[in-house]
Amino acid sequence: MKLARLVRHRWHDHTDARRALGDAAFERLQQRVAASERRHSGEIRVCVEAGLPLSHLWQDHGARERAVVLFGQLGVWDTEYNNGVLIYLLLAEHAIEIVADRGLARRVPATTWETLIGGMREAFRAGRFEEGLAQAIDAVDALLLQHFALAEGEVNPNELPDRVELR
Repeated sequence: MKLARLVRHRWHDHTDARRALGDAAFERLQQRVAASERRHSGEIRVCVEAGLPLSHLWQDHGARERAVVLFGQLGVWDTEYNNGVLIYLLLAEHAIEIVADRGLARRVPATTWETLIGGMREAFRAGRFEEGLAQAIDAVDALLLQHFALAEGEVNPNELPDRVELR
């Protein structure tokens, strides 16, 4: 089983992610994140990774552990209101993870995150990656808007890049 998992993850690379979504999809997702962030003070990062790095595979880590590592590496934790959110897609396992910083996580029950992820799994299993990621962005946007809406005339300083991180 470990060998099969190793092969599956090493078989995929960033070109597979590009093929799965395409440049136009990456642009549409980036625009969706940017539009979202004009309505609230939160920051959304989207990361698509073809397969886990060898170091994670050797340690038998899954998508959740990798998402937490990337949450730190991409600086999602380092926003003024501690309301950054990472949406992570691992293509080799069709797995999605959402990691929210403490400012939002303490306001949203774990069951809400589980429900969001469960709803998106169907799109990923069917290979509709852009649709699933768009659903994720919209769901996170709704939560950030509920808890961190901008006041009239206020502007989100856009602390993190809006582009989709491809690995």
